[in-house]
Amino acid sequence: MSLGDLANVGQVIGALAVVVGVIFGIVQVRQLKAQRRRESAFALMQSSQSPQVLRAVLIIDHLPDTAGKAEIDALPKSDQVDVIALLATWEGLGILVFNQEIPLQMVDDFYSGTVAQSWRKLQRYVEELREVSSRPTDWEWFQWLAERMQEEELARPPVPAHVQHRNWKRTS
Repeated sequence: MSLGDLANVGQVIGALAVVVGVIFGIVQVRQLKAQRRRESAFALMQSSQSPQVLRAVLIIDHLPDTAGKAEIDALPKSDQVDVIALLATWEGLGILVFNQEIPLQMVDDFYSGTVAQSWRKLQRYVEELREVSSRPTDWEWFQWLAERMQEEELARPPVPAHVQHRNWKRTS
């Protein structure tokens, strides 16, 4: 084998190594994205199971639609704290969705009805808080998230999982 042949073989081996490296990198990135999605889903599931969030959902459920600051201020302090904790949860989720850390579809699967109900019942409260504090940014990401979820629901009306996935089969 001549020196030129050896150089060609070396170039082919080098090119193959690059191709294998790129394929390996692509596989690793896909696995990392899948792992991040699983971790995000687990974190979402855990956040919805905290006693404070569950209490807040019950409190909000009993509020009139478009409750104002007076109605929330009339609640016991512990209930007010729970409502603010729920607002903070929705605010954080809005930021995470906007920054594409968590897919909107995942939040929709977990919380679509709860976020919609929270905004329907607390929109006036949030607007009054903004007036009192002179901060139009108060709970801005909660509003943003609720509006995105409303858009999703208008584009694709919700179908209950037990109906939509009636024929689901395990893949593994």
